[in-house]
Amino acid sequence: MPTVEELYRNYGILADATEQVSQHKDAYQVILDGVKGGTKEKRLAAQFIPKFFKHFPELADSAINAQLDLCEDEDVSIRRQAIKELPQFATGENLPRVADILTQLLQTDDSAEFNLVNNALLSIFKMDAKGTLGGLFSQILQGEDIVRERAIKFLSTKLKTLPDEVLTKEVEELILTESKKVLEDVTGEEFVLFMKILSGLKSLQTVSGRQQLVELVAEQADLEQTFNPSDPDCVDRLLQCTRQAVPLFSKNVHSTRFVTYFCEQVLPNLSTLTTPVEGLDIQLEVLKLLAEMSSFCGDMEKLETNLRKLFDKLLEYMPLPPEEAENGENAGNEEPKLQFSYVECLLYSFHQLGRKLPDFLTAKLNAEKLKDFKIRLQYFARGLQVYIRQLRLALQGKTGEALKTEENKIKVVALKITNNINVLIKDLFHIPPSYKSTVTLSWKPVQKVEIGQKRANEDTTSGSPPKKSAAGPKRDARQIYNPPSGKYSSNLGNFNYERSLQGK
Repeated sequence: MPTVEELYRNYGILADATEQVSQHKDAYQVILDGVKGGTKEKRLAAQFIPKFFKHFPELADSAINAQLDLCEDEDVSIRRQAIKELPQFATGENLPRVADILTQLLQTDDSAEFNLVNNALLSIFKMDAKGTLGGLFSQILQGEDIVRERAIKFLSTKLKTLPDEVLTKEVEELILTESKKVLEDVTGEEFVLFMKILSGLKSLQTVSGRQQLVELVAEQADLEQTFNPSDPDCVDRLLQCTRQAVPLFSKNVHSTRFVTYFCEQVLPNLSTLTTPVEGLDIQLEVLKLLAEMSSFCGDMEKLETNLRKLFDKLLEYMPLPPEEAENGENAGNEEPKLQFSYVECLLYSFHQLGRKLPDFLTAKLNAEKLKDFKIRLQYFARGLQVYIRQLRLALQGKTGEALKTEENKIKVVALKITNNINVLIKDLFHIPPSYKSTVTLSWKPVQKVEIGQKRANEDTTSGSPPKKSAAGPKRDARQIYNPPSGKYSSNLGNFNYERSLQGK
């Protein structure tokens, strides 16, 4: 094993040889042997080996293996030095191997070391993106769980920081191709990360690119299979996939396939759904997703069938008024509880699809059913007006910090919900029913309007619901859909209302 002095002497030989350095193979071999020495010798070897690496291609394997030994040394300072120098080995056919080694090193628990690995990977990414991706995806597909997890997170956080000249169209195509292989077997969390990676690629920002992503999600959601409401994993997979699909839909990228699946397979089983997610109101979550997607349906083969299923489900949440006794009082029947959050979603979805078949209520339903529906609407609207008055009264004069208390935040959202339902019911009471009004779903942010346009009324205590400039979510806000948790009015029990805003 060479001493520190011998390492310096041989370093001098190589440094002084200038253009004839490749003739001093023996001197370079001495430096490679330095990895077998003590701490001081190893530190020197970690710096000297990469400096002359390119001059000795016949010793490339030995040099990379020697540096790799140093990357795994017990001394953290030696490891850090060796990792920092690794990009110098990433030349030609060696680059994928270096990328593979660096990807494996992502498993370190030392934060400084982890940052060095990230920086080294980014460095070689800029040298050869395709070669680096080869090393990363090799470990994602075949590496240990911790390496796979961190390699995926590296891609999801670092790709977006790379310039266009690195992420060329060919590189993005490789990312898509390799991602499809990984997506054949992923966890829910991994799927979300890959959708984040793919939806951020420039080549997939086009209509055809978004359509590709929707098809990828549909395949992952297994929409060809019969839905099993009693299987929590099946339910969870469908919700995870749909959440990823929702931000992709637009007037040109249609949600028709998903909406049809929800109407045919999910709505009839709404009350029997099971979920592994504790505290999630799974029924409300499904209805919210359906409402968001309903704005972006294209031509639908089974439009009437889907509308009928929506209509039938809506009736379940729009009760008939209780029978009155001869003296005009309630005949002892308990007043039905009105589930406004559910009704907002169902009514909105029905309203959106109804635009495509505006004579559904008048021509497709028999007179008796239409009469029954109008009675339910009327009863619901009466209860609605009571709540709207109470909510306005409770919020009257409150501004700023006062509106930020948990209690008032719930009331504000409850007012949005009831205002939305009110607008939609008024549309359906027109003769013939109208589908012209637009509302912003209660859990969606009110969209800003351009200067010069009429501003949307954002006063939550006013009679008019906030209006949006265009139906559906903003297409350039490429955010992963985060499911709202719980029923907005689930904490209203301590409010002195005639009925609770929610309840079962």
